[in-house]
Amino acid sequence: MAGTKKYRLDPETLLYEIEKVSYRSRFNRFAVLAVSTAVMTLFYLWLFTSVLGIELPKTTYLKRKNAEWVEKMREVNRQLDHYDAALEGLGMRDEDIYRNIFGLDAISPAVRNSGFGGVNRYDALADLSDASLLKRTAVRLDNMTKKTYIQSKSFEEISAVARRADDMVSCVPAVMPVNPDPNTYRKSSPFGYRTDPFTGSAKMHTGYDFSCPPGNPVYTTGDGVVKEVKFELFGYGNSIVIDHGFGYTTRYAHLRTIYVAEGMKLKRGECIGESGNTGRSSGPHLHYEVMLRGNYVNPTDYFDFDMPKEEYMSMVKKAEAESTNIIVRPNQRVRIR
Repeated sequence: MAGTKKYRLDPETLLYEIEKVSYRSRFNRFAVLAVSTAVMTLFYLWLFTSVLGIELPKTTYLKRKNAEWVEKMREVNRQLDHYDAALEGLGMRDEDIYRNIFGLDAISPAVRNSGFGGVNRYDALADLSDASLLKRTAVRLDNMTKKTYIQSKSFEEISAVARRADDMVSCVPAVMPVNPDPNTYRKSSPFGYRTDPFTGSAKMHTGYDFSCPPGNPVYTTGDGVVKEVKFELFGYGNSIVIDHGFGYTTRYAHLRTIYVAEGMKLKRGECIGESGNTGRSSGPHLHYEVMLRGNYVNPTDYFDFDMPKEEYMSMVKKAEAESTNIIVRPNQRVRIR
């Protein structure tokens, strides 16, 4: 206990007496010691971190965890690259093959690549820059979710149409509009650019011309509904437009006689009129057009010039037998089934 006490010499009595230290003095000494300790601690922290470049343990731990999460997000983005490429391939096949085969309208890139709109989905990431890996990953995931949804809906639509494939086979304009017997027609102007017979300038010919004498029977090339019947002095002259569904439409122009009316349902091979020389025509012929989703396509891509005439006329007879339409032709009695 004696070691914990301090003594001082009393000059009057020449005796050592116990020195009494006040609480204020003790507090001041403690305060000086605490401040000195804090200053030295801060000095050493500055020395280690700023001068020597040594990181604090907590900083090292947080940086390590941050690096782990950054690597995980990079791995997620690498996987997203693969999925995005696969989804892009599915979309291309969807547009170029599946939807095209079934005559479905194309899905615009703006719809396929659109993200989520409306509310701000990224409020929690508002403090991060657009270049932030976390924010870019969140946006990519959202966009891919939307693209996947659009693609799945497209496949559902294709699946529904595929279940009606039998109907589609009979609706596609897959035969010639006239008897394929070479003795009944002559190949005239094909699809594509040609010299206009009236102006002499180059112009797109949107159909295929079958040169034949007036009165040659004209047949519908696929099941469908008569969309339009016109009697004009110019242009297509007397013409018929048939909607076959699945994006297909056909036109039969410059007719002399028309046997059908708008709204009539037709079978492939039914006689719908006779070829003629009406409208803007340089001679007797049938002008035949095929349109797919509103765009003109080459009719010869859909039929075979070498189809046996016996097979063709068998189709015509079958269509006539199965038809429930009442068609009145010149000098022919009406037969009601």
